[in-house]
Amino acid sequence: MTTNEGLSDAERWEQGMTVRRQVLGDEHVDNSIANTTEFTADFQDFITRVAWGDLWSRHGLDRRSRSIAVITSLIAHGHHEELAMHCRAALRNGLTVEEIKEVIIQSAVYSGVPAANTAFRIASEALADEF
Repeated sequence: MTTNEGLSDAERWEQGMTVRRQVLGDEHVDNSIANTTEFTADFQDFITRVAWGDLWSRHGLDRRSRSIAVITSLIAHGHHEELAMHCRAALRNGLTVEEIKEVIIQSAVYSGVPAANTAFRIASEALADEF
């Protein structure tokens, strides 16, 4: 059972926005909303309802585990534009800098050393204030 079973789209959006703000922080979400255009509005609605209101709201994994899975997937698929944001989100979800480092090292074997090397560069910049 998910936390969104039987919810309307509007309720899923509200739930998604709450989770999105908790994970990414108000500043990031406020910037995303401020930069929404007529062209991107449907996508913003979609990711708020589906990624945050459905997926991130499920009971099957805690947020720490979801952050580990997301960081690993971003590294594996080379989605570097999202990695810094999700490294910062992982801190909010209870991971330590040391644990994020271990996730990146783990990914080196399964996703490739070049991917992990890039991830270390991005994470080092994103988490510079934590060192």
